[in-house]
Amino acid sequence: MKQRGFEPVSTYAGSVSIPVRKTASSAGYDMEAAESMTIPPHAMALVPTGLKAYMQTDEVLMIHIRSSMAVRQHLMLANCVGIIDADYYNNADNEGHILIAIWNGGEKAAAIARGERIAQGIFVKYLVVDADAAGAGALRSGGFGSTGCGSVRSSLCGLNS
Repeated sequence: MKQRGFEPVSTYAGSVSIPVRKTASSAGYDMEAAESMTIPPHAMALVPTGLKAYMQTDEVLMIHIRSSMAVRQHLMLANCVGIIDADYYNNADNEGHILIAIWNGGEKAAAIARGERIAQGIFVKYLVVDADAAGAGALRSGGFGSTGCGSVRSSLCGLNS
């Protein structure tokens, strides 16, 4: 039985690298950009990874920007830390494709090359409160804001609709 890991989404099968840890003590799995792109100054872009992640129901994949991207190019995650829930995997709308929301806080356009390591994914177990009722609702479909940003997406979720 599969415990946790990464797979390519169908549209990127055979063209993306599966994330790996670079050292025995590394917590994060380095994730690469599946496409080259340029992010204008003071703008946000969704950078495709071509990946989806599977994990246990009591786990989450936390996405963090690589420190070299932050220091050298003034890039950061638009949402500070990305959260990929277990039920995002193989959802009906987008197969669970992980897109990295990157904000360019610099004064120059930032170029990201296909295959460049842009983020780290760290699998984490989490706890729930007594009498938690999750699971009683509908199945997840979609990505950003799919669990309830709705009409306030631009102000509360940091995304422009």
